[in-house]
Amino acid sequence: MTDQPQIEFPCDYPIKIIGERDPASVADIIAVVRQYAPEVTPDQVSTRQSRNGNFESIRVTIIATGETQLKALHTDLVALPSVRLVL
Repeated sequence: MTDQPQIEFPCDYPIKIIGERDPASVADIIAVVRQYAPEVTPDQVSTRQSRNGNFESIRVTIIATGETQLKALHTDLVALPSVRLVL
């Protein structure tokens, strides 16, 4: 049995980032995402505040071009000090 890719590229790929609630950190996250997917528009970004207001969930839908892009993007996002989780 051969390993076939689970995802067919290019495709729309949603990424959920959970981080500290801070406008500067949201801007940092979007800047990192745009390094790998410069076509991202404000319509492709949504934010949601946690119940207690300490954290924010940022959902960004990019056009993924391959596993290398996604792995590098994940690595750079988790390296940001305000980011707690990337899904």
